This record gives sequence, C-alpha cells and structure tokens, in this order.
Amino acid sequence: MSGYKPQEIEAKWQKRWEEETSYTVENDPNKEKYYVLEMFPYPSGKLHMGHMRVYSIGDVLARFQRMRGYNVLHPMGWDAFGLPAENAAIENQTVPADWTYSNIDHMKKQLNSLGTSYDWNREVTTCSPEYYKWTQWMFLQLYNNNLAYKKKAPVNWCPDCETVLANEQVENGECWRCGNEVEEKKLSQWFFKITDYADRLTDDLDQLEGWPDRVKTMQKNWIGRSYGSEIDFQVKDHDEVIKVFTTRPDTIFGATYMVLSPEHPITKTLVDGTEKQKEVEEFVNKVQNMNKESRESDKLEKEGVFTGKYAINPANGREIPILVGNYVLMEYGTGAVMAVPAHDERDYEFAKKYDLPIEQVVKPKEEDNNTELHKAFTDHGIIINSPGFNGMTSNEAIEEITNYLEKLGKAKKVTTYRLRDWLVSRQRYWGAPIPMIYCNKCGSVPVPEKNLPVNLPEDVDLTEGSKNVLENRNDFVETTCPNCQGTARRETDTMDTFVCSSWYFLRYTSPDSENLPFYKDDVDYWMPVDQYIGGIEHAVLHLLYARFFTKVMYDLGYTSVNEPFSRLLAQGMVNKDGAKMSKSKGNVVSPDEILKTYGADTGRLFILFAAPPEKDLDWNDEGVEGCYRFLQRVYRLIDEHQDLSSKKNNENQFTKEDKEYNIAINQTIKKVTEDVSQRFNFNTAISAIMEFVNTTSKYQNGQYNATLLRKGLETLVNLLAPFTPHICEELWEELGHKESVHSLSWPSYDPKALVSDEVELAVQVNGKVRDHVTVPSDGDEETVRQIVLDRERVQEYISDGEIKKFIVVPKKLVNIVCK
Repeated sequence: MSGYKPQEIEAKWQKRWEEETSYTVENDPNKEKYYVLEMFPYPSGKLHMGHMRVYSIGDVLARFQRMRGYNVLHPMGWDAFGLPAENAAIENQTVPADWTYSNIDHMKKQLNSLGTSYDWNREVTTCSPEYYKWTQWMFLQLYNNNLAYKKKAPVNWCPDCETVLANEQVENGECWRCGNEVEEKKLSQWFFKITDYADRLTDDLDQLEGWPDRVKTMQKNWIGRSYGSEIDFQVKDHDEVIKVFTTRPDTIFGATYMVLSPEHPITKTLVDGTEKQKEVEEFVNKVQNMNKESRESDKLEKEGVFTGKYAINPANGREIPILVGNYVLMEYGTGAVMAVPAHDERDYEFAKKYDLPIEQVVKPKEEDNNTELHKAFTDHGIIINSPGFNGMTSNEAIEEITNYLEKLGKAKKVTTYRLRDWLVSRQRYWGAPIPMIYCNKCGSVPVPEKNLPVNLPEDVDLTEGSKNVLENRNDFVETTCPNCQGTARRETDTMDTFVCSSWYFLRYTSPDSENLPFYKDDVDYWMPVDQYIGGIEHAVLHLLYARFFTKVMYDLGYTSVNEPFSRLLAQGMVNKDGAKMSKSKGNVVSPDEILKTYGADTGRLFILFAAPPEKDLDWNDEGVEGCYRFLQRVYRLIDEHQDLSSKKNNENQFTKEDKEYNIAINQTIKKVTEDVSQRFNFNTAISAIMEFVNTTSKYQNGQYNATLLRKGLETLVNLLAPFTPHICEELWEELGHKESVHSLSWPSYDPKALVSDEVELAVQVNGKVRDHVTVPSDGDEETVRQIVLDRERVQEYISDGEIKKFIVVPKKLVNIVCK
C-alpha cells in the first residue's frame, strides 16, 4: 500500500460492485425484508448537497441492514415529468425527452460515484411509456370507482406556467414552482376524490409511530377535520335558507349579522333586481380578483357590503342583516358565517368598521359580572345573555343548544374538512396524458386498458406561448370513440406530476411487470417501506397523495398494506455561511468538487458526522478536511499492521491493557449498533468509531496482543463500512480477506466484556480531589476503604485528623471528611 488514494480506490470498487451486481436483490420468503427508500430525484442534471446528504443517509441504512442479515430492497428512479424539463427544453431549443434522459444519464453516474448500493435492475423513470402506462391505468381505476371526475370549478391559475395548481401547490398566494402570484379562474378540470378518504387519512396517522410528530400535525391541519353544527338561517320574506357551519353553537345568541362569500350562489339571488344589485356585483367582482391567500391573511382589511336582506336567527327569532364580505371563502364551511363579533376576532374587526352590534354571550369563568369588551373573547367560558342556557359552560351549551335547534329542525351535527379534492389536470405538455376520450354521441369515455399507454408524442416543437402543444397536434387529438367507433377527441390535459410519484414505491417491487403495475405477492413481501427518507417540504403534498393512492389500491384488493411508509425521516437542509446553499447566494458547494478533491468516502463521512440527520447541517471546509485526515489515519493504521495474521497470541493470557482494549472493542460495537439501529444518530456512531481509533493507536504503541489487535482492526473496518464503503473494501482486502466487507455479518458484542474488572475512582478529602485510585469493580466498601487509606498521597492530606465520614459513590468517587 502506498498511501490513501481515494479516487483510485473508489473507481476500483465501484467497477467491481457493478460487474458483480452486488446489490441486486430478489424476493426471499425465508429472509426478513427491509425496504429503505429515499425520495427519488427530479433529473435536473446535477446533484446538489441536499441530494448527497439524503442518499448517504439511505445508503448507510441499506448497507447496515444487509450486514444485519436482512434482505434489503434499496432502489432508485427518476421523477421525470414536470414543468422544469419543459421550460428548460424551451430555453435550450430541444425537446423535454432528450433533455430529461441526458440528465438522467449524468445523474446516474454521479449517484454511482457516491458509492450508493442501489439495485439498478429496479430503476423506474416516470416519463417512460412503460411507467406512465400504469399511471394512466391508476387514473382509470379511480375513474371506474367514482374517485375521479371532471367539473367546472374555481381553480388556482399560474399565468407564468400557464397551468392550474392544486391547493397544496399554492404557497402564500404564489406558485410553488415559479414563485409568481396565482390567480383564480373557472375551468373544467379533472379531480381525484381524496376527500372520500379524509377520515382515514387523519385517523391512521396516529398508528404511524415511526413518523415525526410535526409531519403528522401538518397533515392533520391540512385535512382540517372539524366537528360542529350546521344551522339553518331563514331569509326574511324569502324562500331561501342559508346554512352555516360553526364549531361554536354556544355563541348563537350573540350572532348579530351574517356574512356571505362573494362566490356563494345565494349572493346573486338575494340582490337580483334590487337597488343593491349594482353595488354588490361591483364588490363581488373586486373581491374575486384577489387571490385566496390574501383573503385568508390575518392582515387583510375586512370589507363588506349590505345586501339589503335580513335573516332570522333561529335561536331567538331576531332579524339580522346579511352582508357580503371579502374574508369569507366559499370552499371553507358552507361559504356563509353567522357573525358573532363578541367572540370572533374577524367578526369583531368587521363589526367595529361597519358599526354593527356586538353582544357578549360568553364570559370568562373567573368573572362574576359582565365587563365591557375591548376585543373578542374567543375562549370557552360561562354562557350569559342566552335565555334557557345561562350559567352553562361552553361545552355544555354546545351540546344543549345543538339539541334544542335540532328539535326545531334548524340544525344538525356535522363534520367538515379543510381538505378539498385533488385537482390533477395540467395544461402543459410534459406529463402523463389523461386517458379520456370525448365523443359527441357517448360523452366522456375512458380509454380501454388494452389500449394503454396513450403515448405522449416526443417529436414536438416547444415555443414560448405554446405551452400545451397537444391541443395543436391533430395526430394526437383526433381519435375514434371506443364505444361507437365514431369520430372523437382525446383529452389534451396531462396529469399533475404528483400522480406519478404517488405510487412509484409500489412499482419498485415489480419493475418488470407487464400485466399489472405490480404483482400483489411482490408488494405484500416488500411493503410497507420500512424507512422512507426525504425533505419536510413534502409533508403535505407527496406524502398525503402517496397515502391516498396506497389506500385506494388496498381497497381495490391490489395490495395488503393500508399505509405506504412505516417510518419517515425528514432530513434537514445543508447550509453554508448561515444560509441554505443556493446559486443566488453564491454559497454552493458541489458534490463533484468534494469527490474530485477528497473522494466520496470523505464527503459521506463529513455529511453524516456533522449533524444528526433530522437537523440542518452547516457546511464547514475544515470539517471536511478533518474527515479526510481521519480516513488517512485509518488507512495508515491498517497499513502498519498487515502482517498481524502471522503473529499469534494466547487470548487467555491477557494483560490489563489487553483486557481494557477488549472492553473498548465491545463497547464500540454496542454504541455504534444502537446509535444506527435505534436512533439514526450517525454522528455519535462515527464519533464512537473515531474514539476507538484513538484507543487502538494507543494500544498498538505498547505491548499489544497481535490476535486482539487484529480483531480490533477488523472490527474497525466492519463498523466503518456502511459509512465509508470504498476504503473499507480496500482495507478488508489488504487484511487478507477475499469476500466483500459488505457481505459480512454485522459485528456482535459480548455483554460480559463490556465492564472492566477494575474501576478508577476520584478521591476527595474535605471536598477537594487529592488522588485517583484503581479498585476492583465489584469491591465492597471495606475493600475500597483499605485501598484508599493505604495511599501515601491520601495519608498526607488526612495526616492525624479524625475521619468523620468515609463516603463511597460506586464507580465514581470516594469522599473523606476529616476534622
């Protein structure tokens, strides 16, 4: 060996792993499986540090579990459809398919250069017809089971991307992709009925013990299940009834006006032909030009207009004015609210602005008398000013008032959700075509499964202003109706790319299946994913959709799993100079730079050592250099002792130093095993290995036992192998072994060898440490006392003083108090 040369070593072993198909895996009912999966990347062309981190984390787990005897599935693929490829193709005057596949080739080489142990025989690419055939098949399953439908509805429209967005893809009123402000349009679009699964998507989260609480909370909040009452307010002198949903029916006696959403269908009905029509219509048009996020904002200036109509409060018969307000949205609740300004902050602000009545009906429990309100009291309390219910607690009144109104036929208990059906239509080219046909005679007709895939033409000319070229492709649009054989047209919208990523983890189990997207036996063996790894930014979007798809496939009998991911690790970001790495900030470190200068093993070691995986990682050049020096040190340590196999020692003749080193071996195995398997604390596991290298260096400088030292060096290589796979293969070979280090069983420790026969105690005399003494670890107090008091240094401080107390704190210290 002539020094650590990572580039040569890594190329050597990557080639051998590929030639020997080292990480190809098959179903084996006789072995316990472990499915580890990182969220697959969008093929942008280059890996960034976030990629390097997530794939290093996943690879450590895959290699570790293989060594522990599991049959490990560790696949990789490409989330390849979507706007970035299409926009890049327009910019580079090429076609998305060419751009995408070129990037995939490059990124695959980069992934292999990291030393990742993927089974490439299971590779999937969502833009390939072999894959999106089954995405289209999924669409048909939903359509045939009344879970997919088309309707005209207000949708989020990104004018820059020229496509609609699902609610989950609008962030603070802006497009999640381009950051431009989103508008609202009315279009006829395809939806998936994810709302049918709202309860299961909520309730089943409690069973996911391996998920971070914050992710479960984010999903629950997005689904937004609320229990409350739906109450009918009759419009005075009118046949119309306005239904409102409220979680606080205990406050109904304080409802002093009503507010309708501008989009509420009754709004137009109430003012048609009245003197208020023009004023209300102008207000409605003004509000509808605002984006939804602005209307939801706490900073929104509340505005409204009176319709000229009144409703009857069913609790007390009082006439209350009906207004239209900008802060009420049609998609939340019923699109109408009973306004209780004394107990709702938005209603209070609105009432103050328009001088509407404010009547308190709930008081804090600690108050004896009514007090003047200076802001809305929104907590629960004691009911007042509500005849028949005064003195009840809010919780009591919620139940009693609802029952009272139910008997009058004016209310019922209901459950509502914030979640809305998933809008999956996209008006862009680079996506999976929606497999629907429109016939003038037969209407909407699904493409027969035998005719899948509906191929996306790849010979396209993309130019600015022509985002959905399918509309202009007669060879795509013009077709024959499967029912009547008459002339028909294809759907030209494509599917949201999140549809493609909602089931890819199932395809990995049967990547070559031609008759179904996956075989049930394969899915039932491998699923659920034992460990899923990816960013927190996917907590609502991808993870919610993937759970929905899994439940649909379960209900249709295609799988036996109800949840796709048993455990979820949301890894932190990679920062540099106090900010997330980005080109705009000029703080990007490329994985290619690290590989070229230090090698993949150093990059992996640093990124795993610098922070726990769920925390943000601060990039540090000195830290990378330190990890490189550590690997050089390990390399030299093995290099100096290649000939240990020719030296033999009797393990039954261990010296004190031998025993202590043997304890260090077993303690390190235990620490690393527990940190990786139970806590994913890779940083502390690596720290333990580094400490063991220090211990080994000290041990080999003395009169070492050759057999024991070789055991220690082999243990070192074994423990380090999942983290730095290339150098450990090389060192294992240099130690004379022919098999791969990654094919070994994970080291086990001897519980009996974890504790030393002796322990060192600090000795305090009158509160100050004066000496250290070694005593038998199982020695009783009298034995410890005799050894301590025989020490000359202790006697110096005791002198002729009288020992008042002799306190032994086992395995820590002795405290002597003298007079």
